[in-house]
Order: sequence, then structure tokens, then C-alpha cells
Amino acid sequence: MNMALNLGSRHVPLSWRLDGSGFVCAIAYSILAWFSLHPESLTLSVYYALLSTCLLATLIAFQGADEKTITPLKLLCWAACFRLIGVFGDPLWEDDFFRYLWDGYRFYEAGTPYGFAPSSFFGEANIPAKYYALLAQVNYPDVPTIYGPTLEYTFLLAHVLASAQVWVLQVLYALTDMAMILLLLRLANIRWVLLYAWSPLVIKEIAFTAHPDVVGAALMMLALYCRQKNKLVVAVSVMALSVGAKVFALLMVPFVLWRLAFRYWCLFVLVLLALYGPFVWQGGSDMAGLLVFAREWHFNSSIYTVLRQWLDPHSVKLILGSAFIVVYAILFWQHQKVSVWKIPRGDIIFGLFLLIAPVVNAWYLIWLLPFAVLFPALWSWTFSVTVLLSYSVGINLNSAEVAFFEIPLWIIVLEYGAVIVAFCIDLWLRRIRGIQT
Repeated sequence: MNMALNLGSRHVPLSWRLDGSGFVCAIAYSILAWFSLHPESLTLSVYYALLSTCLLATLIAFQGADEKTITPLKLLCWAACFRLIGVFGDPLWEDDFFRYLWDGYRFYEAGTPYGFAPSSFFGEANIPAKYYALLAQVNYPDVPTIYGPTLEYTFLLAHVLASAQVWVLQVLYALTDMAMILLLLRLANIRWVLLYAWSPLVIKEIAFTAHPDVVGAALMMLALYCRQKNKLVVAVSVMALSVGAKVFALLMVPFVLWRLAFRYWCLFVLVLLALYGPFVWQGGSDMAGLLVFAREWHFNSSIYTVLRQWLDPHSVKLILGSAFIVVYAILFWQHQKVSVWKIPRGDIIFGLFLLIAPVVNAWYLIWLLPFAVLFPALWSWTFSVTVLLSYSVGINLNSAEVAFFEIPLWIIVLEYGAVIVAFCIDLWLRRIRGIQT
């Protein structure tokens, strides 16, 4: 698919255009980092203006990028530059990191982050002041942590390296993201890797905001890569670690394990038991929090929101879940018809999953975008841009007419409407190519 835009002067050497675009992005991210340190001055209009500047510069770079104008080293240098700038900033429009830091502290002190909701520690006098400051800012303190053991070990590591400091999480996840880019360079055309490496969504959600989904997504992609290279023990073990990071990874497990000998299925189970066993033995896991999340959370959804106008939540989830299972089974059956194993269409699977999900946070797209690099399509990259509109909630809009964490309907229509239009363009382009061939 040709997504190149007619941007920039044809008289400017492509390598200069690439570096010029990188410089513009670096300046815009630096300004954003400054605003993140002075959040009282940051408005949504400034935020979107800066990210739009980065997006435009990225598209210009993408237009001129090929194996001659951009080398892996140059791509990695610019990617590292953007992420380093993000690390020097503070999380934007997010407070989830307080939970990560609190979990790291509890893991270190008690040997497990599970078993007790943060609110159960309110009023305890023996908690040091800096950790009590974290506790006071944890969102939904009555809900036990929803993060899997793989992620909890990263929270523990951050606590050991620099307790109660968000920057160490930013560094850890930015480094993980750089590892993801290295892996994608082995799997896909460098032009499409550039779109991921320069993606405003990725840089904002990982380097600035320290969301840990990149850990699970990177492990998932490594498992798929190893499966493709027939490194089966590593593939199965790493896939289990990915599931231990977030349940999203379960969507890829059948593709990794199918047609493997029984011993590999046992290995997968054993790795999961090794992850969860010590915590379950101490009386807790992430399941308690996940059940609350699945039962009660609703944010930035599309089809789910529409059906909720007529049906109760349980019925909607049953209908959408059943439909997803049917489509998933069809995709799995089609994938297994080929004689040689190949990486599955995770873009379609995760795209459908997010389409029906009751909760679609912007950082969930981190699970989709690696597949968008491997299977380029206009709709997936459009989604990576429009999902950032989900930060237009009442509290950020300073609107008395919109609830704190509610997104205006017109924003939802714009966000998903653009994705639908992009999908239709993809179908049209596919049909045109079919006619031409």
C-alpha cells in the first residue's frame, strides 16, 4: 500500500528531508516535555498541535525513506533521541504510574503486590512518607492491582533501582521499545518500521507516560519471531511470559502452540505456573482486579457503546464475545491451512478485539502496531492517530457539561469514523490492484 504523501520539495535531498523531519520532531517533543513539567500551562489544543507537528514530520520522513536514505543506525538514533526526550518529561494526562510504583514498593516489602487493595493501607503509620504520597495518588484504590506477574517484576526492578521514581520506569520501557524496533527491523521493511519508531502514540504512551504494555507486546513479537525461526522452546517460554504481562497475549497463544508436540504445551503451562505459583501460594493474583475491570469498566468503546443503548452490559458482552470467537476461529482455521508456519494477522485479530472491547485505552494500540508494521494498512495507522482523541475527556476539556472521564459523542464518532473511512479506502485500493493484476 502506498501511503506516501506529496510533501516537501523535490529539490531537497531525501536524506536531508529525513533528518530535517527528525529535527522537527525532536523540537516538538522537547516542547511537549517542557509542558509536561509545567502541566498547568498545557492545554489539549497545544498537546494536539505538537503531536500533529510530529505526525506531519513523520509522514514527510516516511515519504522519503528507503534502504538508501535511511539506515537502521540512523533510524535507531532518531528513535532513541525521541524516547530520551520523553524520559526527561513527565507522564501526560495519566496517573497510572503511581500504581506501578506502589506495586513495586509492596512487592519489595511483602514479597507480593497481590492480595490487598491499596485502600487497605490508608491510615497506616509505618509507611514511609514518600510511599504514602504514592498511595494517596493511586487511582481506584479499592481495586486490587490488575497487572500480571511479568509486569510486576519490572515494577520491582524499578523500585530497586530508584524507588518511587517514575523516570526509571520510563527508561526501562523505552529500552524495551528500542528492542522492539530492533526485532521489527528483522521482520519488516525499514520504511514501515520508521512509522512505528517515530509514532507519536508510541513515544507518548511509552517514553512519556511509562505504560508497560510494550513489555508484553515485545515478548509476544519475540515469541512469534522465534516460532517462525523454529526456536520452539524459546518461543513457547516467551509467549508464556507475554501472557504473564497481560491477558491480551492469549490471543496469540493458539497460533504459537498449534501443531507442536505435547511437551511444548506442558512447557507453556509450567512457565505460567512458575510465574503465578508463588503469588497464588501467598494468597493473591491479578485475577481479582481483572474481574472488577471486566465487570465494571467502560471507556472509549465503539460497538459496545452503540449496543448499550438497547441492551444491558451482560447481554452486549455475550453477543460481542460470541461474534468475536466465531471470527477468531475462522481466522485461525485459515491460518492453519498453510503448510509453512507464518506470523498470524495480529492486526486483524487485535483490531477486531478493540472494536468490540468495552475499554479502549490509547496504549492498547501498542499491541496492534507491530502487526501494522508487518501488514501495512491505512486503517491501522489511522487508528494509532485517532485513538489519541480519547484524551479529550471532561477533566482535560475543562468542561462543566462533560463528566470528568467522559468523551463527547462527536469525538467518538470522529475517532472511529476516520478508521472506518480508512478501512473502506483499503478495500477500494485492494480491489483496484486486483483489477490491475
